[in-house]
Amino acid sequence: MSAEATNPATPGPATPAPKVSAPLEQAVPAAHRRKSRPRIDLRRLGRAALLGPAARDRLPDAIGHVADAHRAHHPDADLEPLRRAYVLAESSHRGQMRKSGEPYITHPLAVTLILAELGAETTTLTASLLHDTVEDTEVTLDQVREEFGEEVRYLVDGVTKLEKVDYGAAAEPETFRKMLVATGNDVRVMSIKLADRLHNMRTLGVMRPEKQARIAKVTRDVLIPLAERLGVQVLKTELEDLVFAILHPEEYERTRELIAENAARAGDPLAEIADEARAVLRDAGIQAEVLVRPRHFVSVHRVSRKRGPMRGADFGRLLVLVSEDADCYGVLGELHTCLTPVVSEFKDFIAVPKFNLYQSLHTAVARGDGEVAEVLIRTHQMHKVAEAGVIALGSPYATPSEDQADGDGERPDGERADPTRPGWLSRLLDWQQGAPDPDTFWSTLREDLAQDREITVFRADGGSLGLPEGASCVDAAYAQYGEDAHACIGARVNGRLATLSTVLRDGDTVQLLMGQDPASEPSREWLEHAHTPAARIAIQRWLAAHPSPAADPSSEASAASAAARRPAVEAPAERPVQDAPAERPAASAVVDQPGASVRLAGCCTPVPPDEVTGFAVRGGVVTVHRVECAGATRMKSGGRAEIGVRWGDTTECRVTLVAESFGRPHLLADLTEAIALEGVAIVSATVEPPSQQRVRHTYTLQLPDAARLPRLMRAMRNVPGVYDVSRAQHQAAAPQ
Repeated sequence: MSAEATNPATPGPATPAPKVSAPLEQAVPAAHRRKSRPRIDLRRLGRAALLGPAARDRLPDAIGHVADAHRAHHPDADLEPLRRAYVLAESSHRGQMRKSGEPYITHPLAVTLILAELGAETTTLTASLLHDTVEDTEVTLDQVREEFGEEVRYLVDGVTKLEKVDYGAAAEPETFRKMLVATGNDVRVMSIKLADRLHNMRTLGVMRPEKQARIAKVTRDVLIPLAERLGVQVLKTELEDLVFAILHPEEYERTRELIAENAARAGDPLAEIADEARAVLRDAGIQAEVLVRPRHFVSVHRVSRKRGPMRGADFGRLLVLVSEDADCYGVLGELHTCLTPVVSEFKDFIAVPKFNLYQSLHTAVARGDGEVAEVLIRTHQMHKVAEAGVIALGSPYATPSEDQADGDGERPDGERADPTRPGWLSRLLDWQQGAPDPDTFWSTLREDLAQDREITVFRADGGSLGLPEGASCVDAAYAQYGEDAHACIGARVNGRLATLSTVLRDGDTVQLLMGQDPASEPSREWLEHAHTPAARIAIQRWLAAHPSPAADPSSEASAASAAARRPAVEAPAERPVQDAPAERPAASAVVDQPGASVRLAGCCTPVPPDEVTGFAVRGGVVTVHRVECAGATRMKSGGRAEIGVRWGDTTECRVTLVAESFGRPHLLADLTEAIALEGVAIVSATVEPPSQQRVRHTYTLQLPDAARLPRLMRAMRNVPGVYDVSRAQHQAAAPQ
């Protein structure tokens, strides 16, 4: 509970705060330092709070900082709701104290200031001032609704529910699920919670070391990943540093010393490269602001572990801010032309934004002495979103734009515009509804939060999908089609056929091949290749609702029917589809060897009008092969003499065809139906055990006319799921 937090001015047994504060100030970007105000002195704020509210026509002195920060982002904002919210919060919390001895009102004030400096709109700030009143005072949700409206009531209720969540190992998954559902409906709830946690982490000083560690671990495992996915980088990076100081004090201290040593060096290569970049852009006539952006503690620690001894330019990056998107690419071109680019470091997150709304160009330039400076290029608006994420995007209840609204200014069908819901959170809302139980939801959420990196793959229709690194075509199918992905039978990745287990890479183009059967079923094997919660939960839910029936070994017909209807991954191994009919005459082949009997080779099943050749074998028999047959090539290389062969007048023939397909229900029935419609008899057929969702069917067929073969093969290829039909190429036996 937030009331347990303590003031950093009060010494404690294991407080990292005094060591964190100074280097953290260095780690804040220059642009942010210029706009932000000094952190509130809680003792001075407490004294102001104790004076009570000011006159009705002016703001209380205690929230002057909040008002100034809010007006910096929203010059025309109505501050009256903030005044009334403060009056209610101060009177409700009056007499309550934090463990530091400060009036409790200092906590909601500090949380609200954090959000105001990030550009939160007035409704969020109003709810932030009231976020602990319903839980800790006599104020009710009905009272909040009456005085401030339904939006503020909804936000306060959501934050109140979050306060009751235990995020530790014994947390109730169902409670956490409800919390995230509330967050998904309006991410401002989580924005307030993150600011609340940041202030409590800043003031963790006098807590027992074990409690500090417990709170830090929860922050690391749950809240920091959520901040990352909501794009609130300012909160995320400071939380990371505070957690780092508590959980890894020795490594934190070494990192602090590295930063201090670098600051004490004469000359700053990063500043020198920044001057060069400013000159280049000035000469090119591009209006741009070039800033040195120091790395925060955790970033310095990661870079030092990755690169070893650090050079001066490794302690920060350059940030170039421009007005228009096109200017970003103009800056990139000038820097790459006039400075030495490190091409492997280039990434374009403007054309393809990251899953948390982040947009920027990333590159790096090198000096002659080996110093390499990483460069971020973005517009001012992109920078605002990169720092504050969903907080910078305002209210989801805002009036829709003209192109979204009808003539009365309302969205058709009452649909709510929600720019604050990034793709990851939308997917979260989708798959949490399908989770079969809270424990599954919790475990899959933890796995999803553990994903550090997301890739973007492109659909064949030009759209894109955001997926976690390591995702497969199975994941892409469920991301694009939801539960309709049960009918997926295969994929093309970058134009080439691929199995559903294929792991996708950033930038791949994926075309998902969908079957037409509405009764299509997913395969249990797909679970081995599904990495996203959406895919795993959809497959698990279907399998739970459709348990596999016990096979009846006494019923051959039942087994054959099941083989035709269940997914190909469970198809039987080499089971005859039907008994072979009475032997029919094969196509007539005439050989240039009087008295010899003729046998068509089973390895290549020649039919008219194939070009053929013959070889004498034991018993006065001549075997007839297609000239390109591997068996014929082997006999020729072994010195076996060829015998001339030509086709006679008989047109009836027997041929063996191999159909390669993706597994799906009813495929066997559809293939045999296509063959029968061409007037072709099936002598025998086998289905090999599937491998990675691919199934191989082998048919020996009796054609009434050899000329029908091309049309038959086309008909088989047109069966959904079949991607190739070819003449059999069996392994030829050794010459006898």
